[in-house]
Amino acid sequence: MSEHSERSVVVERTGSGRFVATNARGGSISFGTASDDQGTAFTPVELFLAAIGGCTAVDVDVATGRHAEPTGFSVTVRGDKVSDDQGNRMTNLEVVFTVAFPEGEGAERARAILPRAVKASHDSLCTVSRTVEIGTPVTTTVTDA
Repeated sequence: MSEHSERSVVVERTGSGRFVATNARGGSISFGTASDDQGTAFTPVELFLAAIGGCTAVDVDVATGRHAEPTGFSVTVRGDKVSDDQGNRMTNLEVVFTVAFPEGEGAERARAILPRAVKASHDSLCTVSRTVEIGTPVTTTVTDA
């Protein structure tokens, strides 16, 4: 285990159905329910999908970006939200990369390693999707305010 292995965020309520998550470095992101004032806030499920896509996008960008700067790079993450006897959860998670590189020798290398980079991220590098696939228990505790 690395020396600084713990990661954490603090989630605070900012209003009805509205929250902000703050990391240890001071960064923050607002989210809420789909029925917020304008209906545009990310929901926790959408943040979950973004975490999967963001994690694997970083891995793939590092691997391919050594060879060429992409002219287009997007990752679409989708899944089905279900509610059944196991509770609410996501199923059929799918990550789709759409990446384009310019012409040139470096770009050819980047195109050639793209499938391997995506596989390596999925199989071992992306902490978020690896945690989901392996399955990790989540404990909850209530403390006094």
